[in-house]
Amino acid sequence: MTSWLERVPSWFLPLAIGLALIAVPWYGTDPLWVRQLTLIAIYTMLVAGLNITFGYAGLLSLGQVAMFALGAYTTGILMIHGWSMLPSLAVAVAASGVIGLITGLPGLRLGGWGLGMTSFFLVLLIPDITQIFTKQTGGLFGLTAVPPATIGGHQLDKNEFYAVCTIAMVVVVALLRNLMRSSFGNSLRVLRRSPVLATSLGLNIHLLKAKAFVISSLPAGLGGGLVVSLDHYIAPTSFTLTLGVLIIAASVLGGSESIYGAFFGVAVIRLGTWQVTAFEKYSLVAYGLFLVLGGVFFSQGIAGLAERKAGRWHSARSRLKPPAGTRAAPRLRTQAPNVMPIPGSPLEVRGLTKHFQGNQALNDVSIAALPGQVTSLVGPNGSGKTTLLNLISGLYRPTAGEATLAGERLSGRPPHLVARRGVARTFQTPVLPDGMTVLEAVASARYAKDSVSIATTILRLPANRAAERSREAAARQALRRVGCEDLADQDASGLALGSRRRVEVARALAGNPHLILLDEPASGLDEGEVEELASVIRQVAAAGGTVLLVEHNFNMVCSVSDQIYVLESGRLLAQGTPDEIQRNQVVAESYLGQLPDADQLGAPIRAGE
Repeated sequence: MTSWLERVPSWFLPLAIGLALIAVPWYGTDPLWVRQLTLIAIYTMLVAGLNITFGYAGLLSLGQVAMFALGAYTTGILMIHGWSMLPSLAVAVAASGVIGLITGLPGLRLGGWGLGMTSFFLVLLIPDITQIFTKQTGGLFGLTAVPPATIGGHQLDKNEFYAVCTIAMVVVVALLRNLMRSSFGNSLRVLRRSPVLATSLGLNIHLLKAKAFVISSLPAGLGGGLVVSLDHYIAPTSFTLTLGVLIIAASVLGGSESIYGAFFGVAVIRLGTWQVTAFEKYSLVAYGLFLVLGGVFFSQGIAGLAERKAGRWHSARSRLKPPAGTRAAPRLRTQAPNVMPIPGSPLEVRGLTKHFQGNQALNDVSIAALPGQVTSLVGPNGSGKTTLLNLISGLYRPTAGEATLAGERLSGRPPHLVARRGVARTFQTPVLPDGMTVLEAVASARYAKDSVSIATTILRLPANRAAERSREAAARQALRRVGCEDLADQDASGLALGSRRRVEVARALAGNPHLILLDEPASGLDEGEVEELASVIRQVAAAGGTVLLVEHNFNMVCSVSDQIYVLESGRLLAQGTPDEIQRNQVVAESYLGQLPDADQLGAPIRAGE
């Protein structure tokens, strides 16, 4: 029996808080408090936009300040020329989106501090740009005599303007919350964890970053457009590095991976420093202190702390009142019932060669992998096994040769297009993003295939719900294949190694791939886990999958493989069935560390040789 609190939607409490905030001026609140709450609403939109790029995508960018300034100047200039507030805001938001895309272009190639320094340069340019356009902006003296805000010819008083700002904040937070709690938000998490993983799942990381920069700039432009109507004046001194540090500190303190956290972070900083007499003089130090304290004591911000507290409360209730019929989670199954067919396609590799700055990593290698079979690559470290997988999946471009899937060329194509063609893979070290459940991590394999528009996602239209149901069904089916369905609601990044490797296999299967590349999936597993994994691989092949396996565990390779290819120093040393490879003297010498003669490396040794 669940309580009414457990049945309340997650968005109900934030909406109730937002509606209560809108009515604050009519409680007889002091005008000074109304002004502070107005600034909190405006800065919340600015920080919420920052959380998209900084928190979710992991892109350190101070470009929000520049978009904030652009929105303010655009709105102020238009209102001075007789425009009312709403159309001025619309133009300001559109302009911020366009400039956000342009200024975000360095972020398509840069990351980390390189992007941070580039975006910081935009903030430094604000005074110079205002001086260049002094006639329009007022230069260093600022834009004065901005008329009061009007809507439909009605001039807004302070309380009405506050209500407009708060409504704008509630709408922005609600829409961004919908977007971030969707496949788009999870795609940004995948990108932050590993661009290589993102592209291997079929995500165009350049397009994904561009969307993130544009979307994050829109609320910044809106907030800037509103702030100019608060005091009817703006100057370059309003958009400095201090503001950049403020919004980053608010983001970290509130929770960078939470849209709701933007409000809490801004509220704590604004109200905590409001009546400090010497604050203006030491504001940069104060914001820096908030930033440090937030990073040290709130690893996931105030929002993360609240979420953990709520999770513990629900867990305690569950322990006190376990649902009827509750039982311990069963052990991972090694047999997956009702396995659906996998549409495997034949892979053919012809003469693949790869040189890295004169070093030969792979030389004239040709292999074939067929549907319904497990084809394995073995060889010592540095023999070129992972390089071959990277060439097939598009992460590397070949020096010579080609790889084809069902006759269609793969090699040389961008990796996200190779993935969309039906090539899925795992990695030597399991890559599972933080902040995602197992079900969400596995469903990420379907994001490129079951994509919907951002507008459809934000508005939660039927097409979005249909896509979510399709992804979830595919993810559960994939987890069922590997015997991990009972882990669906657990934190993916917190799993034990054996479970993480199985979840990676499930993610590879969720996209209904034509070719599955497994890169050392048994590494670090104990004997029982290796046997379970081997059973999963055999089931995948039996369902029709084309499996190309790279593995050092020779016993496992022999137990699951139909064909084995042996690489040595980037060349194909031998090929054959497991029995033939085990009887091959040259292969035995290679595994014992005894290199074969040069003439033996000239051509692969087949059965009977």
